[in-house]
Order: sequence, then C-alpha cells, then structure tokens
Amino acid sequence: MSVANDEMLSPAQVAAMFGVKSKTITTWARSGKIVTTRTPGGHHRFLRSDVERALRDAEARQSGGPETHT
Repeated sequence: MSVANDEMLSPAQVAAMFGVKSKTITTWARSGKIVTTRTPGGHHRFLRSDVERALRDAEARQSGGPETHT
C-alpha cells in the first residue's frame, strides 16, 4: 500500500488497537518501538500499515512465533 493511501492514526486510535493507554503508545514512539511521524504541531501520527505490522509482530512474540510442523 502506498503512503498516500495509508490512513494516519492518532495515539488514542493505536492505543485502542493494542489495548493500552495512549501515553504508552507515545512512550513506544519516543523509544523507537513503533514507527511514528510528527505533525507540524509536534503530535505523533502512525501509518495504519505500520501499526498492523507491529500488532502482528507483537502477537507472534506472545504466541512464541509462527508454528512450524515437521
């Protein structure tokens, strides 16, 4: 998906997706745990595609990674 067509989300929207407080998302953004863009006013905004990727990564870590069958 191109950046031009990717929805920008606020920290509150991202927090709802992760089930955490918006302050946690801001902390993650400052530490580089989640990719962020800054508005001219200095507010964090997140591309939906980056957030969805971070969610998949978090879920994979919680479940021990993708299952492999041999």
